[in-house]
Amino acid sequence: MATRTLALVSLGVFFENYDIGLVNAALKQIAESLDLPAGDTGWYLGAIRLGGLGAFLILPFADLIGRRRVFLVALIGMSLGTFATGLSQTAIQFAVCQMATRVFMLTAVALSIVILAEELPAEHRASGIGMSSVLGGMGFGLVAGLYAFIDAIPFGWRALYAVGLLPLLFLPFFRRTLHETARFEKSRRERPLHEIFGSWFSPILSLARSNPRRTLTVGLAGITGAAGGIAFFQYTSWFVQEVHGWSPGQYTLLVLGAGMLGIFGNVLGGRGSDLWGRRRIGFCAWLVVPLFVALFYQGPWWTLAFAWGFGVLFGSAGEVVMRTLATELFDTSHRATAVGWLILVQTLGWAGGLFIVGFGADTFEDLPRVISWVACGSAVAAFCLLLVPETSQRELESLVESKPAAD
Repeated sequence: MATRTLALVSLGVFFENYDIGLVNAALKQIAESLDLPAGDTGWYLGAIRLGGLGAFLILPFADLIGRRRVFLVALIGMSLGTFATGLSQTAIQFAVCQMATRVFMLTAVALSIVILAEELPAEHRASGIGMSSVLGGMGFGLVAGLYAFIDAIPFGWRALYAVGLLPLLFLPFFRRTLHETARFEKSRRERPLHEIFGSWFSPILSLARSNPRRTLTVGLAGITGAAGGIAFFQYTSWFVQEVHGWSPGQYTLLVLGAGMLGIFGNVLGGRGSDLWGRRRIGFCAWLVVPLFVALFYQGPWWTLAFAWGFGVLFGSAGEVVMRTLATELFDTSHRATAVGWLILVQTLGWAGGLFIVGFGADTFEDLPRVISWVACGSAVAAFCLLLVPETSQRELESLVESKPAAD
């Protein structure tokens, strides 16, 4: 049962990574096709990331009507949005389509985390979320493999967005196979009718009132960690092609080769934090990310693969810990909304990090310096993780019942 659920919900993470990987890899070709100057990419990419704000508006419904229903709707939305992106004719159309796609894509990702957290045993909770990230990471591998042939594929980058229709084809299978979580069903039976059929705003109020300290700490860690990591990944392909003269095929080798370390990063963040603690693993991982970002963008050419690989490894580990904590620290009645809160602040962090790049980099030559400074946000997020209680190997109900003094 747990294995089947893991495989099903990982599809949302897979297509999030595929979409992100496609924008990262083909940014140079997309910008040239849509006549988008290099100095303006930060503004457009930041605007696209703001689409994640819409996920926060949808996720409270998952606390009212169920995780399964909202997850299925999200699959439909992200599938249609990805396909529509490939039909864009202007930079504005591209940004609008991508913003809409991210609403549903991040909704699906958030609910995949919630479903796994509620269905998996305590001793394997982070391991399951980490394994979902491993399976989802294949989306990066797929787009990297396809990108190597981008100059030979009919319609170029546009054809790669057609892959986004695949979730729509599997929708009947998902409707038959994916079930509602037992914890949500139990919570719905125990809640009064006015809460079950309450307003969209009620889970948000519950989140704000139940434990404001945890809410604010998760928010601060989420926004700084997102800002610190976004520019590193967003400009990788363009940087190695423009500065080091790499071909699309060489970029593919970087992602498939050094990017394999990212798989171990998900295992480190998942299984590692189950064994040795969320705070310890998350703190150490995010603290060193800025060092590898600076080495990649400002170091010698022979350190590129090493720096990128370890940047991905530790960034992935910190992200798994962050996503796990966002589900563990809050009650079932507003758990989806809590992950929506993380998505909201991460969206602001992603957009903010890219806007800073757009504001601080007047030319392409300015990008390495600005990106290295923005990456320091990951170190701030590392210290934020020390402010929440340790959650590894504890049942969700015991974490919620902890008194604020225990934080």
